Amino acid sequence: MATSASSKLNKAVKQQYMSLPQGEKVQAMYIWIDGSGEGLRCKTRTLDSEPKTIEDLPEWNFDGSSTYQSEGSNSDMYLIPAAMFRDPFRKDPNKLVLCEVLKYNRKPAETNLRYTCKKIMNMVENNHSWFGMEQEYTILGTDGHPFGWPSNGFPGPQGPYYCGVGADKAYGRDIVEAHYRACLYAGVQIYGSNAEVMPAQWEFQIGPCEGIDMGDHLWVARFILHRVCEDFGVVVSFDPKPIPGNWNGAGCHTNFSTKEMREDGGLINEMWESIEKLAKRHRYHIRAYDPKGGLDNARRLTGRHETSSIDEFSAGVANRGASIRIPRSVGQDKKGYFEDRRPSANCDPYAVTEALVRTCLLKEEGEEPANYSK
Repeated sequence: MATSASSKLNKAVKQQYMSLPQGEKVQAMYIWIDGSGEGLRCKTRTLDSEPKTIEDLPEWNFDGSSTYQSEGSNSDMYLIPAAMFRDPFRKDPNKLVLCEVLKYNRKPAETNLRYTCKKIMNMVENNHSWFGMEQEYTILGTDGHPFGWPSNGFPGPQGPYYCGVGADKAYGRDIVEAHYRACLYAGVQIYGSNAEVMPAQWEFQIGPCEGIDMGDHLWVARFILHRVCEDFGVVVSFDPKPIPGNWNGAGCHTNFSTKEMREDGGLINEMWESIEKLAKRHRYHIRAYDPKGGLDNARRLTGRHETSSIDEFSAGVANRGASIRIPRSVGQDKKGYFEDRRPSANCDPYAVTEALVRTCLLKEEGEEPANYSK
């Protein structure tokens, strides 16, 4: 199993230093999304005291030419603190700080999708939109081979691995447990976790979160997972189809509801109306649901392995092969939420939640998002 050199360092020696008192100073790790729209970057600065609110955190900057976000001749980018969490690696009073990225002219960077998403969420705040996202991922060695798989072959076929127990069925549970506890410590709204259908594939759920908090909490949960895997010397992949062939892909199923959907009769009055709007805007959502405009999802949404076809919209109760699944309990209670099963594992949650709000609540139509700045 190929692991990184960092996993072989003596963690007990590191702990000797991490237990040293730090006085009144605080380490704040600033986190941002790079120019790929998928990668995360981070760096740390010292603060004189513990910040209590996001307003207590200073703006900062970084070299955008090294993160696919600017040219070397004009490389400074601004980091604008947007959300703050406890740091599970350095512990209290230290912080994780999720940031928006602005260009030299103070306009949002191309992969800063939070900027527009926040504006859209503010427009519909009275609807109290709730989201829950089911993040699937695959644990790999540093050589790109799935963790625990035979070096020159494949494990047994899918079947015993989903929610499996035992060394021959669950590959990498230590990482899952460490990530779960780290998220709880950080204040991330983690809901649960489970082993997935493909061996070395797992899922965690974030939510319910309202509005912009959905994207904030999922991105920080992803960052924490990357850092936990780093300590174990392995790699996390959010590729929507990491292994070609007869193996399940990885999605980020998104549960969505409004105040009206959660009230009595919400299934009849609000939910089916929203689903009808989604049916008319399928291609727009496919483009928004992975960072390559649908090309990544084309490898996953084949109509097989519990997916719908990328070319067709479908909806149904308890149907895991549909674009939109209404849980059986929701069908019985006639209220609740629906699950959009189309977003890919490497989607940007800001893009997904914004698209749902635009179509379902702002009642947009057509292939392009409306411009509300005019």
